[in-house]
Amino acid sequence: QVQLVDSGGGLVQAGGSLRLSCAASGGTFSRYAMGWFRQPPGKEREFVAAISRSGSSIGYADSVKGRFTISRDNAKNTVYLQMNSLKPEDTAVYHCAGRTGSNTHSYYTKGGDYDFWGQGTQVTVSS
Repeated sequence: QVQLVDSGGGLVQAGGSLRLSCAASGGTFSRYAMGWFRQPPGKEREFVAAISRSGSSIGYADSVKGRFTISRDNAKNTVYLQMNSLKPEDTAVYHCAGRTGSNTHSYYTKGGDYDFWGQGTQVTVSS
């Protein structure tokens, strides 16, 4: 059974940076496409960023392009989300997600495409 543990959230001022981590256990991490999603207060969950199994393909939501960077270290079974130039509207609970049965170079942007999820980490950006 695969488990994902999100960490790295916190309170930061607008313009600041945070790096989220998502550590996987219980499976073969290099076989999973990974993604980050967020749920702002009172809103639905939304896609943030995704990365293919190999790390060769990456996608971002328009709202975070140029500010956020997703990466993975298959040797450490971990995916990261580096968040720079944070804005108050980035405030949300951030969840990582993993998908089995994915192609080597494919990434996925819909929550329904993923098979397992982390518990979430709160990111709060003050103005």
